[in-house]
Amino acid sequence: MTRHELPPLNALRAFEAVARLNSVTRAGAELSVTHGAVSRQLRLLEASLGKPLFARQGRGLVLTAAGEQLHEGASAALGALRDSWAALRQNRTPDAFVLGCPGSLLARWVIPRLDRLGHDLPTLQLHLSAQEEPLSPDLAGMDGALLLAARPWPPNWRVEVLAPERIGPVVSPRYAGWPRLRGLPASVLLDEPVLHTASRPQAWSDWATATGLAVAPAARGQGFAHLYYLLEAAVAGLGVAIAPAPLVADDLDSGRLLAPWGFQPTAAEWIFATPKGRRDERADGMAAWLRAELADA
Repeated sequence: MTRHELPPLNALRAFEAVARLNSVTRAGAELSVTHGAVSRQLRLLEASLGKPLFARQGRGLVLTAAGEQLHEGASAALGALRDSWAALRQNRTPDAFVLGCPGSLLARWVIPRLDRLGHDLPTLQLHLSAQEEPLSPDLAGMDGALLLAARPWPPNWRVEVLAPERIGPVVSPRYAGWPRLRGLPASVLLDEPVLHTASRPQAWSDWATATGLAVAPAARGQGFAHLYYLLEAAVAGLGVAIAPAPLVADDLDSGRLLAPWGFQPTAAEWIFATPKGRRDERADGMAAWLRAELADA
């Protein structure tokens, strides 16, 4: 192989998948080929290189020194190729930093801060991508993701913890039941038909446990598919909702919502995830900005 040649690309894809998933079988499933086909591609790559890329360890495989070096380069190259392809399919410029996050975080926290983000990071071209489904293990099509998530995280993510999550009940002063609830302890909510959301079904239970209540408020109030709708319903005075503190910070400051029973920590954290093995200075700046904004909130 001359210095201008590329390795066999199908073999390189197979190698990267095996190295990332630590399994020939799982790599085959991801690539929609058989175990034997992946093994043949690995042998082809090793033959082209003239040295082994994996070594047997018990029943598993470990990367050799050459394998580690190739994996680092292959991960970065294939990741950049996936991002460029995704950019073309989304009709955006490859120079834009793609930030993925759940729609509720996007609408209630990121978008209201875009002016400040543009002022603080003026050279950053940002493309926002709402994500309602679980993110892919390799964050395909994204340069970074802002999430509320609990450990463990996918091994292919480089994760920066930005802040602990804190949740608590919020209510509008316009809510018809507020005069009855005012000044009473958190246990009063056990008899209240609280609002709830399918996207965070455990939220009331997590809050009740952290507060020291023996049981959680029953989900007898109206339910909503997404957290965004739940909080809009609370602002409209439809009932008591449960929310992460930063998502209602602006509403609390303006008086649209009240948090009379406080906020409690959960097992989740605000995190900024980027694809492992791909360094991007823009991601470092974005992580620092997000951390500072959450600290202010």
